[in-house]
Amino acid sequence: MENILVAMSGGVDSSVAALLLKRNGYKVSGAYMKNWINEENISGHCPWQQDIEDARVVADQIGIEFRIVNFMKEYRMRVVNYLVEGYRSGSTPNPDVMCNREMKFGLFLNYAKDNGFSAIGTGHYCRVVKTTHGKYDLLEGADKNKDQSYFLAMLNQDQLRNARFPIGHLRKAEVREIAKNENLPNSNKKDSQGICFIGKIEINDFLENHIPDNPGDIVNPERKILGQHQGLHRYTLGQRKGIGVPSNTDHKNYVVVGKDLGNNHLLVAFDEPGIAGLFSKRKDLHSLSFTNGSLDTEVACLAKPRYRDPSQDIIFKPKDNNEAQVVFKQPQRALAKGQVIALYDGEKLLGGGIYR
Repeated sequence: MENILVAMSGGVDSSVAALLLKRNGYKVSGAYMKNWINEENISGHCPWQQDIEDARVVADQIGIEFRIVNFMKEYRMRVVNYLVEGYRSGSTPNPDVMCNREMKFGLFLNYAKDNGFSAIGTGHYCRVVKTTHGKYDLLEGADKNKDQSYFLAMLNQDQLRNARFPIGHLRKAEVREIAKNENLPNSNKKDSQGICFIGKIEINDFLENHIPDNPGDIVNPERKILGQHQGLHRYTLGQRKGIGVPSNTDHKNYVVVGKDLGNNHLLVAFDEPGIAGLFSKRKDLHSLSFTNGSLDTEVACLAKPRYRDPSQDIIFKPKDNNEAQVVFKQPQRALAKGQVIALYDGEKLLGGGIYR
């Protein structure tokens, strides 16, 4: 009998995942990953204590052992520092993708193996299928509105081999219905929002505790000074709101089109068709990762430029040193350095990379 440790967040998805695995005859235990407790006292809601209690109550109700695993030190090193240093260097990092690779399917999976479990289970909306060659592919979730395969774009074959996604074939409404039928106390609990570890706290409020402000000029394409920014880490490519520069007399709004780190300039322009610097047809990638075999030759495939973006036709052109270039059939808006692109063959996730 396979012995599975389920990462239980206190939400309905991971709760139903644990329930279904037990129903299907597996030996199941639940664990809450204690990664972050809003220790900076930032104003905002970080309900980790309630999440632990919700997870514990559900585990008791469905009759499985429950534990708390403390990864706070490792999380700060692997995810929080990655986020902070990314913004400090002018990038727009994706901590959710890194959390999955480094924590859930990294440290948590290692912890499970070290403690006698054969695999881990999560409440992700995606599916793993075994191929005829004995390897594993990751497919999008059946519920396309909830599909989370994008956030798993940096996983490798060994991580997929040891992952179980018991709700990937279900729609969200079906998951909630199962929870209601079992009278799970969190059946109507709202889905978590925001960055994986800081909850509903605004990212700039979080960064204030880690990156000091470094004011500089906001300039247009002609390098005319339009105003002052508080620090380049507070802005991302394509941002329209919160720039601090009012629209002109023609009611044209400004949008962020770049950062000049050397001069500490925030580059803005009017948000209108054909704006230079905002749309890209080619992007270089680094830190490539593949789920089941690398792409070593030029190939046409699909890509999700960002989470919830529709799939786009691309040409993938591999380079040396785990780098590549992607060429989009249609120009894409505001693809910021540090963001993640996910590569697909139909519903099958091929892997991902990070925009340079």
